[in-house]
Amino acid sequence: MDVFIRRNRYRGPVRAVVLDWAGTAVDHGCIGPTAVFVDVFARYGVGVSLAEARAFMGLMKKDHIRGMLGLPGVAAGWRAAHGREAGEGDVDALYAETEPMMVDVVARHAEPVPGLLDTVAALRADGIKVGSSTGYTGPMVEVLTREAARRGYRPDAVFCSTDVPGGRPWPWMCYRNAEALGVHPMEAMVKIGDTMSDIQEGLNAGMWTIGLTRTGNELGMTEAEVAALAPADLAGRLAVIEARFLAEGAHYVAPSIAECPAIIADINRRLAEGELPVPA
Repeated sequence: MDVFIRRNRYRGPVRAVVLDWAGTAVDHGCIGPTAVFVDVFARYGVGVSLAEARAFMGLMKKDHIRGMLGLPGVAAGWRAAHGREAGEGDVDALYAETEPMMVDVVARHAEPVPGLLDTVAALRADGIKVGSSTGYTGPMVEVLTREAARRGYRPDAVFCSTDVPGGRPWPWMCYRNAEALGVHPMEAMVKIGDTMSDIQEGLNAGMWTIGLTRTGNELGMTEAEVAALAPADLAGRLAVIEARFLAEGAHYVAPSIAECPAIIADINRRLAEGELPVPA
């Protein structure tokens, strides 16, 4: 049994990745959950923009709702509609509407992003295990994993926000993946996602991090919508997202999951030289 004992720096290769779901592995543009938040708030007489709905993507869904209610525009809309500030009871009520709608939506947004299946096959061929984490809850993930499996995507481990004491940016889902996959130390793992909270989660877990710019929540476009953009327009938008990820502390940025095997090869080089994802 090959067990790493921490007396020296780990210099072995990457042994596992932890992928986010919507916007990273499936649902190009993270379209499904965004529409749900817009619809749920509309039921309570509060109009929210797509940008406001996307602002807290990746968090546990109750935390996402709390975050939205704290936005100045959404808070003002709630006061106008209800004559008071939103409270925790309102969070519960909004969430009660959100969960069944989200379960239905994720079933219709489980198509793998381009390059996912080839990337997973390449990683496994290199002996790298594939875990996953998400802000979705247990009922949502149950439907999502079933639908994704029908399309060929079956990660080796799946953990969601309701499996742990706290969702992102806490590192607990990454730790559960490490345990389930039998991987240690954490610097032998890479977190790949499309939101700021993905990067925060990976850094808090002591992992390498890769932020995805084109397929995810930050750009927020379907594959067809991206293809319709003028190249210069797309490049400018992606540059802004890249800068945000790097400012958040991401080690790498890439357009999509398809570019990640080459990045992992570079991480292997850095590990062999004794580099750590988080300075000692």
